Amino acid sequence: MAGAVGAVETAETDRAGAYEVVVVGGGAAGLSAALVLGRARRRTLVVDAGEPRNAPSAHLQGFLSRDGMPPAELLAVGREEIARYGVELVRDQAVDAVRDAGGEFDVTLAAGRTVHARQLVVATGLKDELPKVVGLAERFGRDVLHCPYCHGWEVRDQAFGVLATTALSVHQALMVTQWSKDVTLFLHEVDEAELSDDDLRRLAAAGVAVVPGRVTEVVVEDDRLTGVRLADGTAHAREALFVAPRAVPRNDLLRRLGAELRETPFGAYPVIDERGLTSVPGLWAAGNASGFAEQVINAASRGYRAGAAINGELLFADLDTAVAARSGAGAGA
Repeated sequence: MAGAVGAVETAETDRAGAYEVVVVGGGAAGLSAALVLGRARRRTLVVDAGEPRNAPSAHLQGFLSRDGMPPAELLAVGREEIARYGVELVRDQAVDAVRDAGGEFDVTLAAGRTVHARQLVVATGLKDELPKVVGLAERFGRDVLHCPYCHGWEVRDQAFGVLATTALSVHQALMVTQWSKDVTLFLHEVDEAELSDDDLRRLAAAGVAVVPGRVTEVVVEDDRLTGVRLADGTAHAREALFVAPRAVPRNDLLRRLGAELRETPFGAYPVIDERGLTSVPGLWAAGNASGFAEQVINAASRGYRAGAAINGELLFADLDTAVAARSGAGAGA
């Protein structure tokens, strides 16, 4: 019974403890925004569900000065850095958000608490949905890969497979030839008739073999991928398999708050300006919540830009309020 009473009490918004900014998402984008805001002396809360997209990867690559660092280590360092500037972090999930009459935000957390923010940053990223192939998910981030810029160097010159989920997989097969000249495109869910003449000419010029038929399982021996098996029972030896997962943007909060979204081949993402501001005043998007192709270093940059812009928005809003108050006081005198 006591627990139930506590839940009721914390479900109410504590206006006295309101934040200037709430950041939903504790990945590179969210932590970067929070770091800038903390250093700008803004009272900031980060709500982190602890579900980073790159959790399956052992290392992150291409991030200047952090190349090869485990993703979890980068986030741990980021959490330590924001704490130094008084930024609070709660391990929870934002399940709802509403915009009040004053244009500010009430964010409801899964644990029952509701927090108030003048400005809201959504950095909730996206999740990857993999094709239903036996053994594929267990190897994802190891020798089943999605991004050659993230993983190509580590598997260079090995025998690559590319698992086609749409005709766009041709582009992926052509891209990975930069890292290996032994590449096979398994059409899987794509009919050969869907490939254009240009596709076929480019694949031939790049030396990419094309194999029709559905892949049913990945073959693993001694904890390493050794090939794929097709529905007809034939097996093809491969050492690394590239696949483009279906991207599912975590855009529920943006939808609930009425942000304008644009449809792309990789899901619906918010329409934002160059700073990350959505069509809803005070609502910002950063990282993979703002676009499919944001790598970790890009996500951190997006977060930084949003954080700096938010500080400026708050500063000048407060100055305008102060000017109006002074003008009103002068008129009254």
